[in-house]
Amino acid sequence: MTAQSTLNPAAIPIDFNAIKELTAQEAKAVDRLILDQLSSDVLLINQVGHYIVNNGGKRLRPMLLLLSAKALCEIDKNHLILAAVVEFIHTATLLHDDVVDESALRRGQETANAVWGNSASVLVGDYLYSSAFEMMVRTDNMRVMEILSKTTTAIAEGEVLQLLNCNNPETTEAKYLEVISRKTAILFSAATRLAAVISGADQETEDNLACYGQHLGIAFQLIDDALDYKATQEELGKNLGDDLAEGKPTLPLIYAIENGTADEAEIIVNAIKNGNRDVFSEVYAVVKKTQAITYTEQRANEEAQKAVASLDKLPESVYKTALIALARFSVQRSY
Repeated sequence: MTAQSTLNPAAIPIDFNAIKELTAQEAKAVDRLILDQLSSDVLLINQVGHYIVNNGGKRLRPMLLLLSAKALCEIDKNHLILAAVVEFIHTATLLHDDVVDESALRRGQETANAVWGNSASVLVGDYLYSSAFEMMVRTDNMRVMEILSKTTTAIAEGEVLQLLNCNNPETTEAKYLEVISRKTAILFSAATRLAAVISGADQETEDNLACYGQHLGIAFQLIDDALDYKATQEELGKNLGDDLAEGKPTLPLIYAIENGTADEAEIIVNAIKNGNRDVFSEVYAVVKKTQAITYTEQRANEEAQKAVASLDKLPESVYKTALIALARFSVQRSY
C-alpha cells in the first residue's frame, strides 16, 4: 500500500479547474458526440436537448469515467462514447426528476418543464435514454450493455422508492441511503466501472473502481441534501427548501426528527407530510439546533474516505491524485 493511496482526501489540494483540464481534450470530443447525437429532424428534441445539456453542470460523471480510464490506459473511442452515454442518462434523469418534483429552477436557470411543459420534458427524456442505448451498442460489448441496463433499472427503482418515501416522516436513514444509492450513486459507480471494463482491467480493479464511484456518489448526494439547508440560492442554483416543498425526508430532516424535542420533531414531521416550504425557517432552526447538517457532512466524509480507500491498489498517477481530490471536492463544495 503506497503512501499516497492512504492519504486523507483533505491532504490533497482541490483545484477543480485543474482536474477538469486533465480531461479537457477528451471532454471536447465527448461534447461533439453529444451534439451530434442530439441532431434530430424533430425541432423540439433539438431545442430541449440542447437546452438541458448546455445548461451548466459539472459534467462530473463523464469526467469520472475519463479520469478512471486515463489512470489505467490510453483513451480510445469507446471511452468517449460511454462518457457521452452516462451524460445522456444523467440528463434524462434530470428531465424526469424535474417533472416529478415539479421543479422550476435548476443550475440557476428555468427547468425544461418550466419552459416547454411536462409532456415535452418527459418525451425528450425518453429520447435521451433511447439515444444512450443506441450509442452504447457501438461499443459492441455485451458487458457494457449489461452494466448500463442494470444501472438504468436501478435508477428507476430509486426514483420509485423516493416517490414512496415522499411525505413520509417515518423514513429511516437506511431507507434514505437505499434511495440515494440506487438513484444517484449507481451512475457514478457505472461510470468508473465502465472505464475499467473498456480498458480491459482485471476484475479486482473493476470492482474497486466501481466501489469508488458508489461511495463518491453517496457522499455527493449527502452534501447536496445538506446544501439545501446551508447554501445560498445563488450557490445552489435552485430554490432553497425545494426538498422540503417536495416532502422529501432527506438525512438532515431524518436526523433532526430523531434528535430534536417532541415539539421540534413535530414541526418537521408536519412539514414533510404537507410539503410545506412556508415553514422553512422554523425547520432550518431545528436542523441547525440538532446539528443535523454536521451529522450529514460527517456521514459524507465517511463515504469520501471509503471512496479513497477503494483506490489503494490503483497505480500512482496524476489521474489517481485527481480522483482522490474529487472525493475531497464532493464534500467541501458549496454548489
